[in-house]
Parts: sequence; structure tokens; C-alpha cells
Amino acid sequence: MPSNQPIVLLREVGGQRYLPIYIGAVEATAIAFAQQGVVPPRPMTHDLFKDVLDAIGVTIEQVRITEVRDNTYYAELVLSGGLEVSSRPSDSIALALRTGTPIFASDPLLDEAGVVMAEFDTEEEEDEDEVARFREFLEQVTPEDFS
Repeated sequence: MPSNQPIVLLREVGGQRYLPIYIGAVEATAIAFAQQGVVPPRPMTHDLFKDVLDAIGVTIEQVRITEVRDNTYYAELVLSGGLEVSSRPSDSIALALRTGTPIFASDPLLDEAGVVMAEFDTEEEEDEDEVARFREFLEQVTPEDFS
């Protein structure tokens, strides 16, 4: 990003909307490590939290990105037993990647803050064109675009 601020781009399953969420550098590293399967020599905070949940027999059933207010996104962790815990989306995503937990956002949230990108005819074209469109999007987007 020109602003040097990391962004997570969540894609709607079976749709054309993307949910862009600006995150901190530490959280971006935690998410990237999980995506790449990097196992640090000592657990990072998200790894520790996952290990604690495993040790006490609690699972994360789902992550919900619930709303955006004043350019700030909010999320909830839905734990086994129905317990819901407020969380930053970046932390929730980092945990979801470590636990294989699905991530959800409501249609009203996607209507409000989502970005529509057209689908492509073939997977190869989609991969190449999607990367190019995403780079173009990143060059032009600002946090104010999502208020």
C-alpha cells in the first residue's frame, strides 16, 4: 500500500463482493505466518491463544465480522457452548486461520462496506486479472472510502 498499511481482503463465497479491512503490521504478520504455515520457534500470541483453547477443550465455532463504525471493523468469536467474545477482526482472522474456523460477514455489512469485483470466465484469467485488479484497487483506495 502507498500508505504502507496492511489490508486484509475477504472474498464473499459464491459472490463478487470483497470486504477490505485495514490491519496492523503485527496482525498482518500473524495472518501471513498462518497462511504460509510458518511455525515460529516459540508461540506467537495467536498460537498461544489457540493452544490455551485446545488445553481447556474449547473450540472456535465461527468468526463473525459484525459491523463497521467510523472506519473501524468489529468482530466476534463464537466459541463452543454458545459463548460470544468481542474481538478485533484481525485477531479473529489470525485465529480462524490457525483453527480452520469459518469467517462470516452479514449481507448488510457487505452491502455497506463491500467492494464489488466482476467474476471472470476461466480460473487462469481470474487469477491473473484478479491480482491486477486488486493491485489497482489498492493503489486507489483510502480508509475514507469505507466510511
